[in-house]
Amino acid sequence: MTAMRIQQIVIVGGGTAGWMTAAALAKVLRSQCSIRLIESDEIATIGVGEATIPPIKVFNDALEIDENELLAKTQGTFKLGIEFVNWGKRGDAYVHSFGRLPGGMPMGDFHQYWQKAYQLGKAPDLARFSINTVAAQQGKMLRTVNDMPGSPLADIINAFHFDASLYAKFLRGYSEKLGVVRTEGKIVNTLLRDPDGFIEAVVLEHGETVSGDFFIDCSGMRGVLIEQALKTGFDDWSHWLPCNRAIAVPCESGGSFLPLTRSTAHSAGWQWRIPLQHRIGNGHVYSSQFMSDDEATALLLNNLDGQQLAEPRYIKYTPGKRKKVWHRNCVAIGLSSGFLEPLESTSIHLIQTAVSRLIKFLPDCSFDQADIDEFNEQADFEYHRIRDFLILHYKATERDDSAFWNYCRNMAIPDSLERRIALYRSHGRIIPKDKELFEVKSWLEVMHGQGIRPRGYDPLVDLTAFEEVLKILSNVDGVIQKCADIMPTHAEFIAKNCSNK
Repeated sequence: MTAMRIQQIVIVGGGTAGWMTAAALAKVLRSQCSIRLIESDEIATIGVGEATIPPIKVFNDALEIDENELLAKTQGTFKLGIEFVNWGKRGDAYVHSFGRLPGGMPMGDFHQYWQKAYQLGKAPDLARFSINTVAAQQGKMLRTVNDMPGSPLADIINAFHFDASLYAKFLRGYSEKLGVVRTEGKIVNTLLRDPDGFIEAVVLEHGETVSGDFFIDCSGMRGVLIEQALKTGFDDWSHWLPCNRAIAVPCESGGSFLPLTRSTAHSAGWQWRIPLQHRIGNGHVYSSQFMSDDEATALLLNNLDGQQLAEPRYIKYTPGKRKKVWHRNCVAIGLSSGFLEPLESTSIHLIQTAVSRLIKFLPDCSFDQADIDEFNEQADFEYHRIRDFLILHYKATERDDSAFWNYCRNMAIPDSLERRIALYRSHGRIIPKDKELFEVKSWLEVMHGQGIRPRGYDPLVDLTAFEEVLKILSNVDGVIQKCADIMPTHAEFIAKNCSNK
């Protein structure tokens, strides 16, 4: 059995994907096999994935990384959610926040009681019932207060903004301390084994041949191993996700310092704003079918909060995923496995879940097809569910001010998403599928925030006296406001806990 154990793992590509993979494998395997990472300083990483979602805390905890140290070294800030501006219609704004909706209702979900009162004009907007949203809009920040069960302060859930290149650098240092060997070099050829077509080795530009048992492709959209060598194939989702270009540029800090990512819809796409300690990360995601590169650049540069700090970087992409994320003795992680635009900050999360899944299905040299098939099926499920959630943002709009939004509003969508919207329109019901990333609160905030309204609500709500419902809603609203009032500001919290200064 020892002879069947994987002895040599080769990771192709660095950046966030490569070094997250290296760090996690080195932590788990504890020098039981060699891990070698090959990257070239000449090949730039995408490096715009500066916003995360809460599960990143699980990854960092598993690596036993001190959160305050990490944020200080990566110029990090906190994130309580994403503010969406001009998506449902021009002038609208809502927050898709982390955290939980209040519990403890007499029967059924909180949001159904709120739906009844809201439909009757007796309740404020949904935003007032999320501690994350209320705090974020006031520029407040506090970590979860675990010793206050039942308090909204126990429902705070955060993620981070950080400089992705600094995060990769931090993990590189972590990985090398655990024995990961980095090789500088550019791959010019991949050698396949007869007769099964498995990868035997990669050849570097300076002539070295690097052999391995198991190869992990973190080479980005080029897919050096998974596509260029193994010809795995790609599912193109451009008809549902029409944006195919991005421009990224940093600027000086300015404006509000809220613990929020901001996504502002423009005439042919949207602009991100990510506040870091030392600067603001900005980008414009757009469709080349509806806007030229020059127009997109001008629109971005005219909507910065401060002085531009670098030349814009241009990224072309096709939304979709590899037909197989694991093929033969190669797994693709990060952008080599697929690309879903950063609208809901899922890029780094998809790296994290792929690494976690890989550890769960870590192979030996037999590379049993049953393990590979299950890995791929789980990856497909995750990608499809996130894909549907992203499509919802484009589809659920009343905007008719541009050809782009007319296309999005009228486009056909996957049946799986059509059914979700229909179920919500009926009685406000949201039924999450097993283990999908975005749960009830997320779907609720986006559908409500972008103007989808149910015709009714769960009839079980009527079993509770309406006066009692209104009393509960008023109490929850008041308690959340009081909790937000006592929280420190985002800037104060960073200065106390994780400032880079």
